[in-house]
Formats: sequence, C-alpha cells, structure tokens
Amino acid sequence: MEKYSVERFFELTPDLLCIAGYDGYFKKINPAVSELLGYSNEELYSRPISSFIFFEDRELTARHRENLTKDIPLLNYENRYVKNNGEIVWLSWTSMPVEAEQTIYAIAKNITYKKKIEEDRIKLIENLTRINKDQRQASYITSHDLRSPVNNLLTVFKMMDTSKVHDAQTREFIDILKSATESLKDTLNSYVDAFSTNDGLDVHIGELELEKCLKFVLHSLSALVKESQAVIEIDFSAFGTIFFNKAYLESIFLNLISNSIKYSRPGVAPVISIYSTIEKGIKQLVFKDNGVGFDMDKVKGKLFGFNQKFNNNPDSKGVGLYLVYNHITSLGGHIALASAPGQGSTFTISFKD
Repeated sequence: MEKYSVERFFELTPDLLCIAGYDGYFKKINPAVSELLGYSNEELYSRPISSFIFFEDRELTARHRENLTKDIPLLNYENRYVKNNGEIVWLSWTSMPVEAEQTIYAIAKNITYKKKIEEDRIKLIENLTRINKDQRQASYITSHDLRSPVNNLLTVFKMMDTSKVHDAQTREFIDILKSATESLKDTLNSYVDAFSTNDGLDVHIGELELEKCLKFVLHSLSALVKESQAVIEIDFSAFGTIFFNKAYLESIFLNLISNSIKYSRPGVAPVISIYSTIEKGIKQLVFKDNGVGFDMDKVKGKLFGFNQKFNNNPDSKGVGLYLVYNHITSLGGHIALASAPGQGSTFTISFKD
C-alpha cells in the first residue's frame, strides 16, 4: 500500500501553512506563503513576522500573538499583510500553540476578494443612504415650498365673491378648484410635518377605512372623473378596513385611478372597478379597468421601475406605478398585474397578514 506523504500535502495545499516560533519568526512555511506574498523563503525566514503585517494591524496582532504564547488558540482572526509589490492582502488565521515546542502551527486563507465584496457593499449602502437622504431633503423642500403658492391660491378663493358669478357651471368649477386646492394643502402639510418630526416620511400603520380613504381621493380627482365621464364601481363587502399607512393607501388609490383614466381607450368612457376580496386568507384589493392595457411581454421586468414609460402620453412621467409598488412592498405586500393590449388591466394588491 502506498504511503501517503504529509510533506506532499504541506507542499501542495493552496492555503498558507506555517510553523512559527514564540520568538516571532517563521520556522517552516509552505510554497503558498511565498507565492502569495512575493518574498523569497530567505526573506520570510530572516525577518520578523510582524514586518510583513500592515502597520495598522501590527499592535492588535501582537496582542493576539501574546495570547498564543499563553496557550490560548486563535480562531478566524483577520489581518492584513503587505506583499513584496506593495499590495495589501487580507488573511484569515487559525493558529494553535504547542507550548512544549514553543511553536505555533497556523493556517491562513486569502480572503481579499471577500473583503473587496464587503467593501463594495458598504460603499453601495453609503451611496444609497446618501441618495435617500438627498431625496428626503428634496421632498421636504418641495413640499414646504409648494405651500406658499397653494396658500396664495386659497387666498384668491377667499377674496373671490362668488355671489357675483351667475353661471352655475362656473360656480361649480370654482368650488371644485377650491376643494382640490384645500386637499393639496392638507397633503403638503402632512408631508412637511412628517419630514420635520422624523427626518423622513412617517410610516405609521393604523386601521383604515377603505371607503373613507377612497372618497377623500375621489374628491380631489372629482374634476378629472367628471371630465372623463368615468364610471367607478366600488365594493368593499369582503372587508372594509385594512392596517396600512394612510398616506400610502391614498397614494395608491390616486395613482391607479388617475392612470386608468389617463390610459383609457379613445372614445370609450373609463369603467373602473375597485373591490376587496379574500383569497386563501389573504386580504386583497383589486383595481380593474377597461383601458388600453399592457403588452405583458414588453413590460415584463420594467412595469414598476422608476421613470418607465410605455406609451406616448405627454402626461406620463413613469413615476406612478413606481410609487404604488414601493408603497405596497415596503410594508410587506405584493402587487400583480393581469393585462393585454386593448383589454384593460387588473391590478391585484395582496396585503401582509
């Protein structure tokens, strides 16, 4: 039977194997050490091990080496070494002392690539955090600054003597404009208060009445609904309340309804059905319309993306469905679409239990 050679294993393994003395010098190393660090064996044996360690890690490594001389093993310790060409590599060490021999047996793995991935991830998180902060600040400034022209517009309505307006339709339009402006003011105020209090949008969860939230949105969209001659069918008999964020729910209603009207078929009045249902114990809201619909093969993977537009409508900004998706998924929900060109769209929102 062939006799297996431990020495051969020592020579062939890609991991860094070494035996070091308590005096801080290498006593034996395998080829992987010199191949990675780029030093000759003579250099590695003649210089203190600490001289190869990145200067910022030397003090902590020295303390751990002191523990090894007290017969305390070292497991998965990470530090940096400097290669002969000046490059820095990260190594993860497992070291076992043998006090009787005054030596330390150690194995190290090169984890530089893992550290690079971790570094990239941290940079990405920092970048996203900065972008998110900038977006919150921009949202706060926009919400705050828009209040002034809105308040000015409300002042105009107060100054207006509608008793001198004899045309009934004109008075109705003025009332609609005033009501829409007041709704906009309330929305802006709630956003500004939320940003001021929490340095971000308040995501308070509470029990909401679906019909009440929907009526609030329809009130602000009354002119658009009237002009389009849209028919809106509502049925919340399956369930009438949901635990959700009020601002998010109103935004979902607003964007899905306005989209159904915006993308209605030419010459066909929009018919929008909004109803609640429970499927396999999960509460769902369904929005169904008879609009132009989507080509699902073309929009696949892009439907809820930011700034994604799927037609030439000048009012399309590619933001509405992005907001709807984020409102729902940020609170653990799910949204799905069933649609076909010319056959309308059905959005199904599934809420988290």
